[in-house]
Amino acid sequence: MSLRRSGRVSSATASPLPQASSIDTPINGQRKRAASSLGRETKAKKPKSKPADSPNGADNGQPTFKVPEPPVTPLRKSRKVSTTSNKKPPPLTPTPSLVAVIRAGYSSADIDDATPPPDRPVEPHVTNATLVTPGGTQSVAYTDALPDSTPSKTGLPRPTATTNTLLEKACAHLISVDSRMKPLVEKHHCHVFSAKGLAEHIDPFRSLSSGIMGQQVSGAAAKSIKNKFILLFHEEGQDPETAKFPTPAQVAATDITRLRTAGLSQRKAEYIQGLAEKFNTGELTADMLMKGTDEEVMEKLIAVRGLGKWSVEMFACFGLKRTDILSTGDLGVQRGMAAFFGKDVKKLKAKGGNKWKYMSEQDMLDKSAPFAPYRSLFMWYMWRAEDVDVDVLGTL
Repeated sequence: MSLRRSGRVSSATASPLPQASSIDTPINGQRKRAASSLGRETKAKKPKSKPADSPNGADNGQPTFKVPEPPVTPLRKSRKVSTTSNKKPPPLTPTPSLVAVIRAGYSSADIDDATPPPDRPVEPHVTNATLVTPGGTQSVAYTDALPDSTPSKTGLPRPTATTNTLLEKACAHLISVDSRMKPLVEKHHCHVFSAKGLAEHIDPFRSLSSGIMGQQVSGAAAKSIKNKFILLFHEEGQDPETAKFPTPAQVAATDITRLRTAGLSQRKAEYIQGLAEKFNTGELTADMLMKGTDEEVMEKLIAVRGLGKWSVEMFACFGLKRTDILSTGDLGVQRGMAAFFGKDVKKLKAKGGNKWKYMSEQDMLDKSAPFAPYRSLFMWYMWRAEDVDVDVLGTL
């Protein structure tokens, strides 16, 4: 090897080392230049890779550099997600406990097994419950005896059953329309339209006010609010379970700030006071709720702030005991009907805006039409058609 060639080697190997931040590109370029100048005899070999935890050392005479790596943040272990798990699961479909609050029967405790309930005329498209007026009087759509007068004189359709025969007649009609109803009817007793259920006395103002109090809160919270609300109008120490619910006139005359001390939000307090004013002025009356058509009752009540369509439907069915109400917006009813008519509810998919629909409203109306005028009972059984959790309904 000549002195000139060895001088090139010395100058190449003695040049300053590159900084660690740019070590990859400069050192590789330096090696390429050195290899080309040395020729075949001193061709640089590619450094062998070493384990990350091995010490730095020499590789064929060339220094080996360990590039510092940034600290690695350990990743959280994540569960394996299937291709379908990113879909939002369908909501639960039990009938809300608010139904029991809206139903709110108050004076059926005196009717026990030894005391048969009174037998009086009933008809699907009027109120079959006994309503309690703000003054404390009780009223029914028909007198205890079947009227001999024509519908044109009474202003009401002629009764088709009595409180003791309504449930039997309605269930027989459901089974005659579709024999698949028979197992549901035999397995579940519909208390709400039984003779005892129809004997309950309903105070419309109390039921509707209690329903507003119970919106979007737990059953325990709704009960606590209602008890505090009642005690606002009684002496301290009174038992809220036995104390009378305030009249519309009392509530309408009470300041919103005081109503809120019962635990009501500003909006709920306004809703209840607005409802009280409608009863107090006569815009809503027990007589209208008793004798009005299904459409008239729905229209009047939905116009009240704080009462949505579902709440009014539940009140008309469970409170007023009207037998031909169908809530197409209730997911429990939708799910039950879908299962009853052969749909696989487990394959349900959300519609636009993540709104779940087991059946369309029109489809529900079409399929339930033959069960009229007892669609309230049909709806009640649909809650039970697909293992829907109805424990919240208590003895309904």
